Amino acid sequence: MHETKQTLKKTPIIHRLCLWFRFHGFTITNFNPYCRFLFSFFVGFCRVYHLKPQYIISFKYTHIRIKMGSLENGVEKLTLQDREEEEEEEEPILKEQNQRFCMFPIRYKQLWEMYKKAQASFWTAEEVDLSQDMRQWETLSDSEKHFISHVLAFFAASDGIVLENLAARFLNDVQVPEARAFYGFQIAMENVHSEMYSLLLETYIKDSKEKHRLFNAIENIPCVARKAKWALDWIHSSTLFAERIVAFACVEGIFFSGSFCSIFWLKKRGMMPGLTFSNELISRDEGLHCDFACLLYSLLRNQLHWEKVHHIVHEAVEIETQFVCEALPCALIGMNSILMSQYIKFVADRLLVSLGCQRKYNVENPFDWMEFISLQGKANFFERRVGEYQKASVMSSLQDGGKNFVFKLDEDF
Repeated sequence: MHETKQTLKKTPIIHRLCLWFRFHGFTITNFNPYCRFLFSFFVGFCRVYHLKPQYIISFKYTHIRIKMGSLENGVEKLTLQDREEEEEEEEPILKEQNQRFCMFPIRYKQLWEMYKKAQASFWTAEEVDLSQDMRQWETLSDSEKHFISHVLAFFAASDGIVLENLAARFLNDVQVPEARAFYGFQIAMENVHSEMYSLLLETYIKDSKEKHRLFNAIENIPCVARKAKWALDWIHSSTLFAERIVAFACVEGIFFSGSFCSIFWLKKRGMMPGLTFSNELISRDEGLHCDFACLLYSLLRNQLHWEKVHHIVHEAVEIETQFVCEALPCALIGMNSILMSQYIKFVADRLLVSLGCQRKYNVENPFDWMEFISLQGKANFFERRVGEYQKASVMSSLQDGGKNFVFKLDEDF
C-alpha cells in the first residue's frame, strides 16, 4: 500500500485519477489526457451516486474506446451486449483490413456474382414508355386510384431511405470490396427507382395539392409515416449489424411486397403497361437486393437467435398490414386487405427461411396468379419488352468457366 501511494505521488494528476478509478472498479483506455480528465469526472459522478456502469462505448471510426465494468480478482466482467459487440468487431466481413481498397483477388465469389448480376440488370427511367398509362389511369375507379397513389407515394420516399442507410451505415460497416461494389451499384439503382416512382406520380396526379401531399407522404400520410419511421429508426440504431441487416431485408422484402403485389394485380388485368413494366424491373432489382442481404447475413459468424429474427420480422409484418388496410379501404376485384395481409405473412415466411429460420405464420399464397408472374425469367406481359434483360457480355465472365471472350479480326470471310 505504501508503494502504491509513492507511485501516485510521482504520477501526473490526470494519470493518478485514472489509476484511482481503476482501483475502484473502472478502466479507461486509449484516451488522450483531456478526454481522460473529462471522463474521470463522469466516472466519479457515477461513484458518488452509487451508479455502476457496466458497458462498453465504442466509437469505431475514431478508435476511441472506454471500458467500464466491475473488477473481481483483476478480471473485468462484461455484459452480454459487450461480448456481442466485441464478437462483431471480429467478424471477417466487418473487420477493417487494407485489402478493402483493392477489388482483386476475389475472395467472396458469391458476393461478386451478385454484384455482376446487379450490373447486368441496369436500366433507366427513360426506357419505360408511359404513353398509354395516362388514358388508362382515367378508367380506374376512385378506390383503385387511391390505392395505387398511396403505393407510389410510399415507394417514392422509401428508396431514398434505403439509399441513406446504404450510404450512411452499411458502406461503413462492411469492409469487403465485393460487398461494397454491390452496395455502390445498389445506390445507383435506388436512385433510378426513386426517379421512376416520382415520374409516375408526376404523370398520373395532376392536382398540385394532391401531388404535394403524395410527394411528402412521410409527413402527410400516417400509414406511410409509420413505415418510414421504422426504417429510419433502424438507420440511427446503435444495435448490431446483424440486427440492422435483417431489418432492412424486411424493408425490401416485406414493406415492398404488398405494393409490388398490387401493381402485379393491375398487370393481371392487362392495364397500365408503363407502370407494370417498371414494377417488373424494380421488383426484380429489389428481389436481388433482398437476396444479397440474406447472403451477407449468412456470412456472419455470430448470427441472431431465431426469436430475435422472428421479432424483427413480426414488427415489419404488423406495420405493413396496417399500411395495406389503410391504403386499401375497399375490396377490389380479386384483392382485399384480408388476402393482402395473408400474402404479406406468406412473404415473411419465405424471408425467414432465406435467413435460416423456421416459418412463423405457415400460410399459403392467397394469390394464385402471383405464381404465374415470376420475377425471374418471364417476358413482359404486353410482349413489348422482356422484363429480365441483361447488358450484353456483362455476365459472360461468370459463365462458361469464367472465360473472357475477345473480339478478333483475323478470321477469313
